[in-house]
Parts: sequence; C-alpha cells; structure tokens
Amino acid sequence: MVVLLQSCQYFEKKVPNEKELLEKRLQEINWDEVDEYPSITNCDSVENSEQRKQCFFDYLTSNIRQRLIDDKVYVKFPAVDTLKLNVTVFPNSKIEFKALINDSLAFEKTKLDSILRVNLTNFQKINPALKRGIPVKTNFILPIKLKPN
Repeated sequence: MVVLLQSCQYFEKKVPNEKELLEKRLQEINWDEVDEYPSITNCDSVENSEQRKQCFFDYLTSNIRQRLIDDKVYVKFPAVDTLKLNVTVFPNSKIEFKALINDSLAFEKTKLDSILRVNLTNFQKINPALKRGIPVKTNFILPIKLKPN
C-alpha cells in the first residue's frame, strides 16, 4: 500500500485585515467629485454623463434667469450685469441659493436675498448628486446674466 501525502498552501494564506482594506479603498476614492451630478427628470434620459450634467445646468440657468428677468431684477440692480449664485443641492433634493455679491452691493444684500427667496422656489424636483450610489450634498457657483436680450 502506497500513501501519497501532498501539502496545500491554501490554508496558510493570511486573511487581509478589514480595517486596512477599508482604509485602502477609502484612499482610492476621489471625495471631491461625484459619480453623478444633480439632475432633473427631463435630463435623466440623456445617456452621456457630461451631456446630462450640461442639460441640468442649462435648465437651472435658464429657469433662474427667466424668473429674475420677469421680476425685473435688472432694473432694481442696474449695476449688476451677471449675478453669481452659490447653489447647494442637498441629499433630500432641497435646493438653496445665495447671492455672491461684491462689496459695492453689500448694503443691498438683504433686498437681493429676499428677491431670491421669493422667486427661486417651486422648481421641478431635482435629483441629488450621487457618490457610490448614495445621495450627497453638492455645491457650485452659477453665473446668471440679468440683462434681457
């Protein structure tokens, strides 16, 4: 009778440390960029992510611009050609706008904020940005031309 013994090294392999693996994965993720930008239903059918992003920004810019032109903001602030808005889209789809103004308009900030609060409501539902499939808060600056064409 012949007995053949063979060794297998599978049992000696070291199991990776969970914390080290997690730390390595977290370092690989670029936390400054999202996987998917905020969007609206009308833009969701666009396949290309850059075009979908552009569709969203075009919608937001034109919608805000039209609302501010309708309210004749350009008459109330004739010195302002382009208004820069700090836009925040929260994970729960809430959207917030804050005007970024130069020092010459600092005394008008309260008036401008109140105009924005009144005019920039009731938007189409905005789907938040996604990072690894999880809704995240995003923030960006959107320039809005106030003068009508």
